[in-house]
Amino acid sequence: MNTDPCCFMKIVSTVTLLLMNTATVSRAFSPSSPSSSRLIHKKMTALDIRPSGYPIRRATSISPLFVSTDQSSSSSGSSSSSSSSSSSSSSAQITSTNEDTTSSPTKFQNQPKKSQQEINRYTTLPRHKTNGQVNETLDKIEKTVRHLYKDSLNIRSELKESGVLETEIPQSEKVYANSYVDLGKVDTVGFDYDYTLVTYTIELLDLIYDMALKRLVKDFQYPEEILDAGLKFDPKFSIRGLAVDRETGWICHLSYTHKVAVAYEGRRKVSRERLMKEYTGKRALKPSERKKRLKPLNDLFSMAECCLIADVVQFFHERSLPFCPKNAVYDVLSAIGSTHISGDFHRIVAEDPAQYFEPRPHLKEVLRKLKDSGKRMIFVSNSPFWYVDAGMKYVIGDHWRDMWDAVIVSAGKPRFYTETARPFREVNRETGKMEFKRVERIEAGRVYSDGCLTELTKCLDWYSTNANVPQSDDDVQINFTGGSSLTSPNVLYIGDSLFADLVDAKRDFGWTTAAVTPEVGWETDFAEKVQFSNAQNAIDLLLFSLREIQEQLGNGIRSDDDIDVIVKLEKMVALWREEQNNLLGNPFGSVFRAKYQPSLFAHSLRRYCDLYMPNTCALRHYSPQHRFYPEDARLLSHEIQTANPECWGLGSDAEGSMDLF
Repeated sequence: MNTDPCCFMKIVSTVTLLLMNTATVSRAFSPSSPSSSRLIHKKMTALDIRPSGYPIRRATSISPLFVSTDQSSSSSGSSSSSSSSSSSSSSAQITSTNEDTTSSPTKFQNQPKKSQQEINRYTTLPRHKTNGQVNETLDKIEKTVRHLYKDSLNIRSELKESGVLETEIPQSEKVYANSYVDLGKVDTVGFDYDYTLVTYTIELLDLIYDMALKRLVKDFQYPEEILDAGLKFDPKFSIRGLAVDRETGWICHLSYTHKVAVAYEGRRKVSRERLMKEYTGKRALKPSERKKRLKPLNDLFSMAECCLIADVVQFFHERSLPFCPKNAVYDVLSAIGSTHISGDFHRIVAEDPAQYFEPRPHLKEVLRKLKDSGKRMIFVSNSPFWYVDAGMKYVIGDHWRDMWDAVIVSAGKPRFYTETARPFREVNRETGKMEFKRVERIEAGRVYSDGCLTELTKCLDWYSTNANVPQSDDDVQINFTGGSSLTSPNVLYIGDSLFADLVDAKRDFGWTTAAVTPEVGWETDFAEKVQFSNAQNAIDLLLFSLREIQEQLGNGIRSDDDIDVIVKLEKMVALWREEQNNLLGNPFGSVFRAKYQPSLFAHSLRRYCDLYMPNTCALRHYSPQHRFYPEDARLLSHEIQTANPECWGLGSDAEGSMDLF
């Protein structure tokens, strides 16, 4: 087996998918767990990998796809010549569907047990008609795919018994870092309210959807039949980070390059041909046109908006009623906007907090720890005072305002960041009404509305440096009065809406930003499930095979047989990726990936947020002086290399070498 450094570096990223996560490995190789260290060392030695602290992903148990592994693998040991004769009948085929996907994006979907024919469709690789060397590689990779999951089950069982898989902080409650953040240097922490300090039950989106639907009939003269059509908010359809095309009414999932990866017209998937025709043959629009046509649906409230647009379009299509998609989109957006502005749903929620607010048992602990560490606390919400007062009393208690150095409501973000002369007004805490006196100073215990960040810096008398924080020789030792500390990285602001809460704060004022992203908790939990992680392992092996056989085919002109094998392998990759999306339980797949590329939402999260977390309460696991380090700052392909065949043990003729470990 090849043991050169290049081989070692190439294997790291692929082995990452097979064993455990970073924390698991570091514990496994610690002196306190010698038995675990020997166990992992044994498994890694089989691949000639030395334990040097590289991150390794947790292995998973066997997938229902592979319940007949032994039976199916027994037929894969044939020679290259026999394999090639059956390639036409066993190669994977991709079929498209326009059926509505109705499984939940936030709950793992148990898939029905697949037949042996379906198992073969996922695990039987195509064969070259004439190239025996390529077929030999394909034979070995096919065996590796089929044996991988059985071996992974054994590894997971051993690691679990040894205690290696136990972690102090669950993956779904971790804070993730895109850049280096030292909380010890943060002297001011600001919080948004909706979906940040408080989170809502699904009943809230049901309520917003129903109220907007009724507005369509009452205010926009939509047919009353639509109220009897059984339309309800469907949490299994919409995800965050989508966009609606104002011209077509399509709900689109954009990649980080602004290409439309997936689109739905109503509840029917738009074909690739229509996407290419509509979006100039490249599934993307020019920047100027994109800004006019695509309306982002980035916050959690917009999930109701997304679902209602799709349902209204579907309603008209199913009844063959003539309609203008552009008008329909405008009407739904207006109805949703009016529902928010009117305050109708706010009043219903405030009157019944137990039904609409989720309990936050750790929130008070988080806020108190930050406050006790000497950090200043700022509350900045777009919601009115009487509404946030009801919610904060429910999740923290009647004296919730005592924790804050400044409480600002009806802030109108992002205008709160972009305007420069918008004055504050004080809110009467007893009546909730605005007072008319001039606000020249922000005081703790009082409540203010409107305003802007420029005015806030004038109304506060804080210092930019924290006397309790040790300063290095490289730190600038200048104390600024007049609130100048509010325009520096020493301010951490936590919110759920990228563009309302965080982008301007980061871009224009240099704040440290943290996004509340519950999807990372759901998807991290989900990624550890059997079917999903096994699908990812298969995808990586297939991509590896595509790279390897093309090296074997050389740099000459490809024959038809060469192209046929490559195309069939690509279709198998697409088949497995579609399987992953189906397992996620919604028609758009992961919030963080638009089909097979990073989504525009994920790109924005990486670009504008230093930290992100499933919920604010995840901060309870960390010290107020904790230092966060990004997992991996590499971006380009040459920095993130994949495995080569010798490191996989595919270069050996020994039958036993096909067992991965």
